[in-house]
Formats: sequence, C-alpha cells, structure tokens
Amino acid sequence: MIKMKMMENELRGKKVMSSEGLYLGIIKNMTVDTKTGKLIDLIVEPSDKIDPRLYHQNEEGYLVFPFDSVKSVKDVVVLGEE
Repeated sequence: MIKMKMMENELRGKKVMSSEGLYLGIIKNMTVDTKTGKLIDLIVEPSDKIDPRLYHQNEEGYLVFPFDSVKSVKDVVVLGEE
C-alpha cells in the first residue's frame, strides 16, 4: 500500500482507471473508518463503457473498490489488480 496525504474532497469527482487503462468511472464518495480516519473504500459511479456486474457493487449500483487497490493519484486515480 502506498502512503499519501490528500484531502478527501480532492479525490471526489476524479476519474478512475484500471492499471490496464480501462475507464471505470468517477469517484462519488468514500467509506472511512470513523475511529482512525483511514479511507476504506472508494465508491465509484460506473462508466457506461463497462459492465458493472463484473465488479463489486453496493446496493445503489455504485462500484466499490478497496482503497488499498489505489496505485496512483494524479489527474486520475489508477487502481491495481485486485
């Protein structure tokens, strides 16, 4: 896992890509451990270019990715293989 410091509101709205270059969607929200403040999951609105059924989804249909899968945060968030 990489260590990075970034404000939560800087992540919201960023595009999410797989490490293979597949556009997955846009970050809508996150889940946070209320005791430690550690980010647990990214909640992503799926792109219409992917089949969301191939990914873990929450009850609202958003994709859920563990924060530990984040490999890079720049202009886009890059997720590694799960």
